[in-house]
Amino acid sequence: MSASGSGSKPVGKKFRRNASGSRGDPGWEHGIEIDSTNKKVQCKYCLVIRSGGIYRLKHHLAGTKFNVEPCTKVPENVRVQFLNILQAHGEEIIKKKRNIEEIIHYDEDVDVGIGTKQKGKETMDVFVRKSSQATISHIFKKDAREKACQQIARFFYTSAIPFNCVKNPEFVSMIEAIGQHGPGMKPPSYNDIRVKYLKQEVSRTLELLEDYKLEWKKVGCTIMSDEWSDRKRRSICNFLVNSPKGTVFLSSIDTSDFSKTADKVFQMLDEVVEKIGEENVVQVVTDNASNYKSAGQMLMEKRKHLYWTPYAAHCIDLILEDFEKKIELHKLTIAKGRKITSYIYSRTLLHTWLLDFTKGRELIRPAVTRFATAYLTLGCLSENKGGLMTMFTSAKWKSSRFAGSKEGRSIQKIILNTTGFWSHVTSCLKAAFPLIKVLRMVDSEAPVMGFIYEQMDRAKEKIQSNFENIKKKYEPIWAIIDERWASQLHRPLHAAAYYLNPHYHFSPSFRADAEVKLGFYSCLQRMIPNEEERTKIDIQMDDFKHAKGLFGLESAKATRNKRSPADWWDSYGDNCPELQRFAIRVLSLTCSSSGCERNWSAFEMVHAKKRNRLHQKKMNDLVFIMYNKKLMERQDKRDMQLKEFFFNFEDIPSDDEWITEMEDPVLPRKSNWLRIIQQKDAQETYSDDINERNVEQTTTEINEEGGVEDLTIKGSDHDAIEYISEGEWDDDENVSGDGEENATLDDEDMVDIPIKDLF
Repeated sequence: MSASGSGSKPVGKKFRRNASGSRGDPGWEHGIEIDSTNKKVQCKYCLVIRSGGIYRLKHHLAGTKFNVEPCTKVPENVRVQFLNILQAHGEEIIKKKRNIEEIIHYDEDVDVGIGTKQKGKETMDVFVRKSSQATISHIFKKDAREKACQQIARFFYTSAIPFNCVKNPEFVSMIEAIGQHGPGMKPPSYNDIRVKYLKQEVSRTLELLEDYKLEWKKVGCTIMSDEWSDRKRRSICNFLVNSPKGTVFLSSIDTSDFSKTADKVFQMLDEVVEKIGEENVVQVVTDNASNYKSAGQMLMEKRKHLYWTPYAAHCIDLILEDFEKKIELHKLTIAKGRKITSYIYSRTLLHTWLLDFTKGRELIRPAVTRFATAYLTLGCLSENKGGLMTMFTSAKWKSSRFAGSKEGRSIQKIILNTTGFWSHVTSCLKAAFPLIKVLRMVDSEAPVMGFIYEQMDRAKEKIQSNFENIKKKYEPIWAIIDERWASQLHRPLHAAAYYLNPHYHFSPSFRADAEVKLGFYSCLQRMIPNEEERTKIDIQMDDFKHAKGLFGLESAKATRNKRSPADWWDSYGDNCPELQRFAIRVLSLTCSSSGCERNWSAFEMVHAKKRNRLHQKKMNDLVFIMYNKKLMERQDKRDMQLKEFFFNFEDIPSDDEWITEMEDPVLPRKSNWLRIIQQKDAQETYSDDINERNVEQTTTEINEEGGVEDLTIKGSDHDAIEYISEGEWDDDENVSGDGEENATLDDEDMVDIPIKDLF
């Protein structure tokens, strides 16, 4: 008789750790079971409820993207823990599968003794040999794979193919397709690769872009254009099309053989607009050069319903450059910053010491933005102030040959000048960092048109606050910003998008002044040719302004600041269809043509020395395939994120005046320095890197009364500094030593503040 109770387990039945009611799996420490029947579990970090049970929750926490979105709020140590758990589990499954395959492939006829065979008799001795010995077929397959891999590697070596190409998903698909064909496959010919399959892949890519074209008709699009020149001065103009669905590479034109006059640029832009369809184009974004500006005006005269807009990031970068050119203190401080970085990075021993004293942190690093390198590097110098001052007062430095040199003493004087150089660095950062925040926002392909107007005003307010409302300090900064804003950056689209943006429109600080309303009605007049439709939109604006109908729903009010503006209008603007369509077309726009510049690497690959005889059409086809494939993969990754703005910045080389001198530099002079640095960073880790943003340094500072006080400099999240590959420092006596005497800033008013508070 078997006894059983309410809490006893049936004899012989094996319980899974992740079964309903069981809490043996480590995943339950981070999740809450909501519905055991449907295996619904809630993540304790992001609070999202998903089906699939604890197994899928572990993938969610590990961020593997295996049939589930990764958690965006999970702590790093938890993510690493579950990544290791899943990896170990996967290895165990693979090991079991291999053992089973060895048994299955074992020959049916098994030798039991010398000269005898027994069929069908499964003795224990036979079973042991089946499970422990590799079969002939298994050994053959292993040798065949080894031989195939060796041949693949040889192809890579002899063709100079980068090793990281094996990470391309298409490489894996190619190997699988060859394996499925089996022995005797005839490889494609030279003409097949060059013509037949190239045309087929272009056609396939065009088919994949059909969904994008439907999006253009629905919400409009932005044509982005920029010019690219390689090291041999060959010039190519790239054209891309952006919409909320993503960016698509359209075409490129070789402009090496003719002058890029305004008329020629206008002709190229007009042809692209005609190809896309004028009714689908809301704006054309280009560089701010005079020929592009003139071409943009000509385009607007011909195409009455679209706008030409200058590259917003370029305009903001020009503002920062004006700071350096027009403000003497900025000019002197940046020059000294360049001198410090170039001196250290051109001497291997000093660079090694630097890493010791700064706990592995560089003064300048590969960037997430290609602009404002000067001010971002000053920010990095400020973060490492304590380490630099300790380094240049250490016994290592004093006993080195560098301390006795004229240039070494000059660098030491700059770094130890606590009441001069460092206070001036803080002044520069107070002026520049609020604009760099705006720069990061606009230097992307995200639809940020509805934010730039307000963010520029907030940047000015932050600058005023940074200088404690002292007019003589912030008014020169404002004057430079206003000059560029009025003459280059500001466009009616910016004001109209601000007016229609629910993030700001219902805010107590929202101001619908004459400039904003003029921008709104100018866009309405230009983009909506039908007078009756314009009148409807004007009337429907009352519902929006007073939050009537769908605009007044509790969910509409709650999501004004949580959804992208265009998505919000798509959800709650149905009572005002004409206004809804107009608002979505305006709020879906980007402010940048950065996508054009970021396909330069694709052109570099196509324009390699071995391919420089390719016809322009084939080069364009190759880039069309390569770049659109990368764009789609990047967009797929973005779609995995939660519904919020996601700005993706890429490391792009910049100028070359910050780190090199006549001596052998630490970083290579060739253009591959960025890749080498990234490889080095991947191989070398430092114990405090994970907590870098929380690290605090205490440095010694001289106060106004001559005393000494401790200042805390906190690590900032703006780790976006770029290296520069070449260049030579021109030693100018005016920027060392007494250069600060001519500065207009009062030193006694300067106090170091945490960099994060400057944004």
